Amino acid sequence: MSSFVRAYSTVQPGLRPGITKGFIGAIGNTPLLRLKSLSEETGSDILAKAEFMNPGGSVKDRAALFVVKDAEEKGLIKTGGTVVEGTAGNTGIGLAHVCRAKGYKCVIYMPNTQSQEKIDLLRMLGAEVHPVPAVAFDNPENYNHQARRHAESLNNAVWTNQFDNTANRRAHIETTGPEIWAQTEGRLDGFTCATGTGGTFAGTARYLKSQDKNIKAYIADPPGSVLHSYIQSGGKSFDRAGGSITEGIGQGRITDNMAPDVEIVDGSFCVPDEESITMLYRLLDEEGIYVGASSALNVVVATKLAKELGPGKRVATILADGAYRYQSRLFSRSWLESKKLDGAIPEHLQKYIVLP
Repeated sequence: MSSFVRAYSTVQPGLRPGITKGFIGAIGNTPLLRLKSLSEETGSDILAKAEFMNPGGSVKDRAALFVVKDAEEKGLIKTGGTVVEGTAGNTGIGLAHVCRAKGYKCVIYMPNTQSQEKIDLLRMLGAEVHPVPAVAFDNPENYNHQARRHAESLNNAVWTNQFDNTANRRAHIETTGPEIWAQTEGRLDGFTCATGTGGTFAGTARYLKSQDKNIKAYIADPPGSVLHSYIQSGGKSFDRAGGSITEGIGQGRITDNMAPDVEIVDGSFCVPDEESITMLYRLLDEEGIYVGASSALNVVVATKLAKELGPGKRVATILADGAYRYQSRLFSRSWLESKKLDGAIPEHLQKYIVLP
């Protein structure tokens, strides 16, 4: 055996020997990346959990697995059954993968404002997809309510209800939070991420604060969401001005996943789309990381929180998914111009706008 082969035939540090049990066994245990340029800029460690490295490509693989496991444990679904969900995309993609791995049918209702890449991928994974008009949650035609009614019309079917099914939050209490704690060796000063269902933020923040109550937990919010207003007003305001290009984040209410942990939120930042798109291009150029707008928003807030806490701190956030699911928009000059965002991208980064 050559010296080269011997050097690479041993298990690398941090990896355990053994064979992963299929798609489901590969969910979680994602790397925690130190973002070099932003860490140097802030004088603190900006740490990003690479959730785009989950097998289904997003943080929502974790929630998808846990809500299906929860349905199985409660006897709500049996072999050959159907899983129905209302989702802006990533939870649906995670569910489609999990359902294929477990032998269930998958039906997805989603707002018709979502990227075509997501819709196409869901169908490629064998899911039945229903894009429906995007309307508020209090409208009976909201995609979540349509998903619930569809599940109720079938035998051996479950609506997994990701927004208010706290198995979603439990996924992050049991996996994401402990992983970040172990990866930082218990040295962490802040955690932030955006919320859609609230599961990722609430579950991760709850676990981390259970280990160290001094860790600051901040919500990252896009325009058009009520959460920044709600936190800043001490729960008195639900203002939701504007809108955002980000998909799957922001909220018009306090979900059941979020409700138990509102009390542990230390603050929030609302990030304009201009800052998110600039950071998205910076991460590509400076770090070689290709992520979507919600991930970029999370990193913007991580840097803001680091600056607020002062130098020498450690702040962790979530890289929720890759840019592959949005590239026809985020790297299209005509689309960026239609959103008046092309001017937010610095001249030296304009070279990445490669689509017409």
